[in-house]
Amino acid sequence: METTIFKHYDTVRAITEQSISRIREDIVDLVPEGFNNSIRWNFGHIAFIQERLVFAALGEKMSLPEEYEQFFAAGTKPADWKGTPPSLDDISSQLSQQKVRIKEYLQGRLDQELPEPFTNKAGISFYTVGESFLFSFYHEALHMENIKKIYRFIKK
Repeated sequence: METTIFKHYDTVRAITEQSISRIREDIVDLVPEGFNNSIRWNFGHIAFIQERLVFAALGEKMSLPEEYEQFFAAGTKPADWKGTPPSLDDISSQLSQQKVRIKEYLQGRLDQELPEPFTNKAGISFYTVGESFLFSFYHEALHMENIKKIYRFIKK
């Protein structure tokens, strides 16, 4: 089953990586009316939350640059940014590197219990790293849909 899970992760992340490679930097910070966040924020948020759901949930140090938290954590938004956020190329690189790190780190560990259960905003609790990792696929897909909606709105 682990092989199937990692194969699915490759599929989910490939969609994200293909999408980020097709988007021009000059539109990634636009926040259309009715939206709170930009395309850049959504891609960075995917990387940050994936890191939290795998590494931080296990009590491990996250490998993303520290600035990712200030720019892309839940509850942040571009309107509040102070400083320059990571470039789209940097986020793309982080997403690719993250995929490799996660697959290496989680080999044979999907059933490992978290030091303490992780409960998301919806009140759903995860007890193993595999559970939180699988939830991250859903989270990534939600934000990819937001990216598509923002992109379509900008293109109108």
